[in-house]
Amino acid sequence: MIPVTVVTGALGSGKTTLIGRTLRDPAFGRTAVIVNEFGAIPLDHDLIASADESVLTLATGCLCCTVQTDLARTMLDLAARRDAGELVYDRVLVETSGLADPAPLMQALLGDAAIAATHRVPLVVTLVDAVHGEAALDERPEARRQVALADRLLISKTDLCPASRMLLDRLAGLNPQAPQSAAGQLDLFGDPAPIGLATRLRDLPGPAGHADLESFVLTLDRPMPALALTLLLQALAEHCGRRLLRLKGLVAIAEMPGQPAVIHGVRHVVAAPDFLPAWPSEDQTTRIVFIGQGIPRWFPARLLAAIEEEVRDAVAA
Repeated sequence: MIPVTVVTGALGSGKTTLIGRTLRDPAFGRTAVIVNEFGAIPLDHDLIASADESVLTLATGCLCCTVQTDLARTMLDLAARRDAGELVYDRVLVETSGLADPAPLMQALLGDAAIAATHRVPLVVTLVDAVHGEAALDERPEARRQVALADRLLISKTDLCPASRMLLDRLAGLNPQAPQSAAGQLDLFGDPAPIGLATRLRDLPGPAGHADLESFVLTLDRPMPALALTLLLQALAEHCGRRLLRLKGLVAIAEMPGQPAVIHGVRHVVAAPDFLPAWPSEDQTTRIVFIGQGIPRWFPARLLAAIEEEVRDAVAA
């Protein structure tokens, strides 16, 4: 029986970062990963930066509502290739979209006889952001359902601020059976909690939805100056703030050819860019994905154009 872990959590809670760190640990190298994203383009596959052919992307909207059949078929196909000796892996990780309601996904997996015959009951691990977790629980019904369905609750970003007592109490109220701990890669594997999935599925809070959200992408064929990127991130945090639920991207920097900047942002908080030693794929265009509410699609491109013009004028002067 193949162990399965479903990693869920609100937008920007750190799922991709945690999975990437886990996969770099040699003890967990034999892991097949299925990535689903809510976004105009699939980017988490590149951010995980694994060349293993068993890392697959299902980029067709929320996994929970549009690709249940594809997920089951993908898992069975991986298992068949594993049995035939084409792939070698010991476990499966499914990273869901931050907007995914995990309940339909779990129901689909549990109700598939072929999956049940070849895979263990999935372990559900939910990441909760110590910085923005309370706001996510207030505003997003799917975030509450992700917590309620979890076998384990991992609190991320505690290096930025400790989790508040109010947040921890709210998590315990939504799911008193799930243990809470700081995020770590060893917490991604193991057995589900003793309480039955059927009970947790039955007792979930009301259904989730995200019709008010939209995703779009800013792409550039040219590198941008490092100063322009810094000013862009500052301006987006200042002007979009609360409406910018998630920002992530790979950016070509003029001063660092061949070493793309990885950027992440959640609401008003934008992390300092990290730099990869090389592009994770042949596509070396700048791609910045925005997920938000009420942000005009034209705004980031026009903002960047104005910033780049200002930087060029400053350099010329």
